[in-house]
Amino acid sequence: MPRKSASSTEKTEEQVQEKENVDKLEQMLAAVLNYLSDDEIEEIDIEYLLTNTADLRDWWEQYQEKNKKRIEDEIKKSLNKLTIEELENIRKQIREKNI
Repeated sequence: MPRKSASSTEKTEEQVQEKENVDKLEQMLAAVLNYLSDDEIEEIDIEYLLTNTADLRDWWEQYQEKNKKRIEDEIKKSLNKLTIEELENIRKQIREKNI
């Protein structure tokens, strides 16, 4: 019987991991949608969702960090298109934020 190559085994493990991630995301989405579709809920409580939906807070924090890096990269790429006045204004806002 032929042996599975190391890359084939790694690929299978990656596929299993990806399937588990998709399943976890589906469960979180279902929990959120169940909450949102509850007619007795008058005001959406995000903190309740983050606390009571398994792994949702961790996922949200990871998503925010990825999104932050994307935004930073986007800003860096567009800086050379700004006027000196716009750049100075941004610098002023950053300095005010750091005080």
